[in-house]
Amino acid sequence: MEEMSLVSKLLDEDNVDNIFLYDENDNEVEFEQIAIIPYTMKDENGQSLETRLYCILKPVDEVEGVGEDEAIVFRIYEEAIDGEDGIEVEEDIEIAEIIFEEYYKLFEE
Repeated sequence: MEEMSLVSKLLDEDNVDNIFLYDENDNEVEFEQIAIIPYTMKDENGQSLETRLYCILKPVDEVEGVGEDEAIVFRIYEEAIDGEDGIEVEEDIEIAEIIFEEYYKLFEE
């Protein structure tokens, strides 16, 4: 059986397994998947641009700079420039906050 890519695991609604990533020191870090959030980027006039996928992951073990009750927003890249799927930490604080707001709205509905 072929192993699923990281992005395929994240997008698989039936997947209940944790996600394993590697930090800058090549240490394996385990994450619990919290949510997948699609978000349509808008220009300064409010016109829709591209829709991007984000995931919210919570570290299972202690991660430097991340509180025990905090999670991290990652942008999902499907078939990125190098032809590989992948994710990377969303470093734009404003976008990360928007993604968390979108996540919280799910509970209001």
